[in-house]
Amino acid sequence: MKSINNNILNLFLLAALVFTGCSEATFLDEQNPNAITPDTFWKTEKQFTSALSAAYSALQFQSVSGGELQYEFVLGDIAGTESWYRPNAFRNLTFNDGIYHVTDKWNELYIGIFRANQVIEYIQTAEDSEFSDNSKAEIEAQARFLRAFFYFQLAHTYGGGMIHDKVASTDAEFSKPFSSIDDINSTIIIPDLKFAKDNLPQTWNAKNQGRATWGAATSLLGKVYLYDENWGEAASLFKTVIDSQVYELTRNIEDNFQHENEFNKESIFEVNYSFDIAPGVNGAVVDDSAFESGAESSAMATAVGQLNFGAFNTVLPSYNLHEMLVYDEVDTENPINDDNIESRRMNSTIAPSNGEGLYYQIPYTEARGWGFGQSAYVKKHSNWYHLEAEPAQNRSGINFRHIRYADVLLMYAEAVLKDSNDYTTAIAYIDMVRSRAGVITLQKYMDDNGGSFPQLHVSKQVHGDHPLVAANPQTVLTHLQRVERAIELCFEGHRWKDLVRWGIAKEVFDELHADEVWRQTNFSTLVVGEAPLFIAERIRPDFVKAAENYSPTQHNYFPIPSGEVQTNDNLNN
Repeated sequence: MKSINNNILNLFLLAALVFTGCSEATFLDEQNPNAITPDTFWKTEKQFTSALSAAYSALQFQSVSGGELQYEFVLGDIAGTESWYRPNAFRNLTFNDGIYHVTDKWNELYIGIFRANQVIEYIQTAEDSEFSDNSKAEIEAQARFLRAFFYFQLAHTYGGGMIHDKVASTDAEFSKPFSSIDDINSTIIIPDLKFAKDNLPQTWNAKNQGRATWGAATSLLGKVYLYDENWGEAASLFKTVIDSQVYELTRNIEDNFQHENEFNKESIFEVNYSFDIAPGVNGAVVDDSAFESGAESSAMATAVGQLNFGAFNTVLPSYNLHEMLVYDEVDTENPINDDNIESRRMNSTIAPSNGEGLYYQIPYTEARGWGFGQSAYVKKHSNWYHLEAEPAQNRSGINFRHIRYADVLLMYAEAVLKDSNDYTTAIAYIDMVRSRAGVITLQKYMDDNGGSFPQLHVSKQVHGDHPLVAANPQTVLTHLQRVERAIELCFEGHRWKDLVRWGIAKEVFDELHADEVWRQTNFSTLVVGEAPLFIAERIRPDFVKAAENYSPTQHNYFPIPSGEVQTNDNLNN
């Protein structure tokens, strides 16, 4: 996707720096007849396509779709880490306005916004005759989708942001006031996504895989309305995606987290990475200047993969996630599981000490690392399935899927529940996801238990059993929030945003900390080495600080980076 030469990158650098000032008039008067300038560049379809590629390339930044997402993975209930790992500041909610990732993500998102703004602004005056067929509208629609995507990430990571709807050309335009999520939605995101939805194709040919589509724009617009609690509008948009029959669930859930079968029928919007392009370049290297070539690779696998196999395992599955996956029980009548003991969803998501099959090409009985409180490791996004160890230099070619069909099904179930209390329909769509996972559906649980199903988020190890609850709008919503979205979409960048918008982060932290205390108190007599988690040596303290430190006003969103505050006059007043 980043097939862009240094001349184009120099153009972007020129545009970014042109207003930083220069006192050498003679230098400014010199004209290079061969230089690419804004006056000569923004003319042809080929030039706009090249510029659009640069906007797409910003998706590959490690804070947007790569390894730096590890810091967000540990924020909620699905993961922990150790005190000597960098994500610990996010796990313990002690991050500040100058820490890595808080500053990196802000900067990288605004680079993406800047690149998209260039395409959107200059295409307005481009001659229609320079474009073939519907390409002019499609190029603008892609740029506007990308701008909306970057702004959605910005708004729901930082609680808002500065609205830049065009390329800044004065000091005043660089220094904008902070705008709320609602303002960003109404000014940028919703108009951009409506335009994209109306002008993007349902599919692209194989040569253009990875470009934004009608389905991506419609799904993201539905998500905007879902987050804004406009349930009816959200449900309607999700249903159009479902009814389009463009997408379907893959038979094998692991197809969504591995380099094989990328851009499959479940993929609605994914970011392309390559292991083979730019060999030798560290996977964390980005293309944010004209003087540095991007890696085209992702550092994600090194973050989540296992230490004994060349990675860092800085993201560790929480005991709660592990236990829910253990009791994500196989439906023995469902052929999806291919005679596995554990569900396909379990086996493609985490690696427990008693895992099935091979792990980094060896049996689990020969693998090491499940001591000192580590009950499991993350499989999702790692190269456990085809390599003996993670590649050197933090490189991985596994694409990152930002929107997939399973997510749309679950968001539709949520929207229907909240809009009309129609828990029967919600169960039907939740069960589509559960059936593909190869696990017992809610409907089957209800058929076998007089209309009730188990609360699988309640620890059976700690509390003795899963309480049975009658199906109703609230219990189905709780299942959707605490179980289904947690285990289906873990480590895909949604979890903290979900907990924040639902307003249940404090409740979740307190419950999981209480479970943690129970395990510590009963470790020597009841927990050590026992099923379902087989924890050895100690209990990892994932939630003690999170439960103690959490404040909605302080932690729901990242702070504005200190560098922005220092340079933006509208934030200093």
